[in-house]
Amino acid sequence: MPGRFSSLACLLSLLVLTACGGGGTGRSWHGSLQCAPWAREHSAVALRGSAASWWAQAQGRYARSPQPRPGSVLVFRSTSRLPDGHVSVVREVRNARAILVDQANWNPGRVDHAVPIVDVSPRNDWTRVRVWWSPTGTMGRSVYPTYGFILPLPPNGWIS
Repeated sequence: MPGRFSSLACLLSLLVLTACGGGGTGRSWHGSLQCAPWAREHSAVALRGSAASWWAQAQGRYARSPQPRPGSVLVFRSTSRLPDGHVSVVREVRNARAILVDQANWNPGRVDHAVPIVDVSPRNDWTRVRVWWSPTGTMGRSVYPTYGFILPLPPNGWIS
């Protein structure tokens, strides 16, 4: 019995340490593949911690923008569905309201490439988005709040 308890305690400790952001609350855990460490490894944005914290961390280190550019990182805000936020790497800008991203763990435990995301914000500023949901083969019904895009460039304030 003591061995079973220590194994359970160890497992719970690992769960807390492996949230989507790679250091957040642990409530969005879906295995060892997480969005923030994956995005850091597959972009030129070298930030750490929970995905939602990347926006504030980028201040003074990287340019931030309300508009996407290839190679930029879209930062999702923390919500009840995404307690640690989420980050996606922009692969392609299709038009003013549509991009394709590469991302990890949107579908639990998977890396997905060329995933459509559309801007549904009233002012076309990418503060509210819908994300393709591959299990249904359609755009997801949920609308997610975002901060914007971190550009792998020196900080010059907002770039249009």
